[in-house]
Amino acid sequence: MDPSRVGELRGFVEACKKDPSLLSDPNLAFFRDYLESLGADLPAAAFSKAPKTSSMDDIDEDDEDDLNMRDPTPEPDELDEEIVESDLELEGDIVESDHDDSPQKMGDPSVEVTEESRDASQEAKGNAMEAMSEGKFDEAVEHLTKAILLNPLSAIMYGTRASVFIKMKKPAAAIRDANAALEINPDSAKGYKTRGMAYAMLGKWEEAARDLHAASNIDYDDEIHAVLKKVEPNAHKIVEHRRKYDRLRKEREEKKAERDRLRRRAEAQAAYDKAKKKEQSSSRSSGGASPRGFPGGMPGGFPAGMGGGFPAGMGGGFPGGAMPGGMGGGFPGGAMPGGMGGGFPGGAMPGAGGGPGNVDMGDILNDPDLMSAFGDPEVMAALQDVMSNPANFAKHQANPKVGPIITKMMAKFNGSK
Repeated sequence: MDPSRVGELRGFVEACKKDPSLLSDPNLAFFRDYLESLGADLPAAAFSKAPKTSSMDDIDEDDEDDLNMRDPTPEPDELDEEIVESDLELEGDIVESDHDDSPQKMGDPSVEVTEESRDASQEAKGNAMEAMSEGKFDEAVEHLTKAILLNPLSAIMYGTRASVFIKMKKPAAAIRDANAALEINPDSAKGYKTRGMAYAMLGKWEEAARDLHAASNIDYDDEIHAVLKKVEPNAHKIVEHRRKYDRLRKEREEKKAERDRLRRRAEAQAAYDKAKKKEQSSSRSSGGASPRGFPGGMPGGFPAGMGGGFPAGMGGGFPGGAMPGGMGGGFPGGAMPGGMGGGFPGGAMPGAGGGPGNVDMGDILNDPDLMSAFGDPEVMAALQDVMSNPANFAKHQANPKVGPIITKMMAKFNGSK
C-alpha cells in the first residue's frame, strides 16, 4: 500500500482516537459497522454526538469556513418531493354502493337437502323468473331467497339471485351471492359474470375485467362481451398509469440513493481532509513529531531522536540513551546473558564500543519484527528492565514475546543477520 495513503489513514485514526465523536457522522456508519464486525467496542460518543455550546473563540478557521458555506435555509431537493399522480380519466357510470344495506339471507350449507326440498327450491326459482319477467325484482329476490334456504348447495340459485341484484343496482349484495356461488362451484360462469358486472358498477375496473374474462372462458355470451368492451379500456388505462408511476418512483429512488451515496462520500472526504489538515497543523506546531515517529522524533524516535535515540551518537553502544520508544540507559557495563561481555555501553562489544562499525542501523530499522516490537509497551518495558540490570534477562527469556526480540537484538550487535 502507498506509504502516503497509510500516513493519511494513520492521521484519520489518530483524529478519531482524540475525538471518537467523529465516528458519529451518519456518513461513517459503514466504517462503524466494519469496526464492530471486527469485535471493536466503540464508545457511546461514536454513535451520538452530544450538542455542545461553543463561543466564536472556539471555532477555528476551518470551522468558520464551514459555517460561512452552510446554507441556513436549504431548499428542499426535488428528489425528496412526493410524486403527484395526474388524474386518470375513465369512462363509465358508477353506482352508489349498497354496503350499508342489511345483508341478504344466506343458506345453511349444513342442512340436508332432500328430494322434496330440492323440488320446492326449483318451484320457488320458477316463481322468481316469472316475477323478473314482470319487472318485480323485490318479489323475485324473495322467491330466490326461499329457493336458497331450501337448497343451500345450489350455485345456480345464488348466481340467479346475484343477477337480480345487478338489475336492482345493488353490487355489494350481488358480490356476496357471487362469492357464495363460486365457493360451491369454482367454475360457475354465472358467479364470475355477476361478480364482474358488480365490480364494474363500483368502478373496480381491473377486478371486473379479470372476472369477466374468467366467465367468458367458461361460458361466453354476448352480454359478457358487451360489458368487457366498456371495462377493458379503463382497466388498461389503470394498468398503464400504475406502471408509469411505479417506474417514475423507482427511478426517483435510484437517483436519491445515488445522490445520498455521493453526499456521504463527499462528507466523509471532507471530514478526512479536515482531520488530516488539523493533524498536519498539530505536527508543525509540535516540531513535526509524532509518537515514535521517524522524522524529528519524540523520545526514542529513530533519526535525530531525543536523548539516546539510535543515531544520536553510537560510540559506546547506546550511551545513556533511550531505545526506540524512549527507553533510558544502555546495557550498562555488565555481562549480557549469552556471553556479551561488557554490555552495550562501553562494554566489550565487537568493533570498539559497540554501535558504529559493527552495527548496521539500516538492518535494525528495516527489520519488521524489531520495529513492530518497539511499538509494544510490554516488550519495551522488558528491554528497559534488562538495560537497567542485564541479569534480569533471565526472567524475560521464557517470554515468547520478549525473549526472541532480545536474542535478535544481541544477534544484530554481534554482526549476525
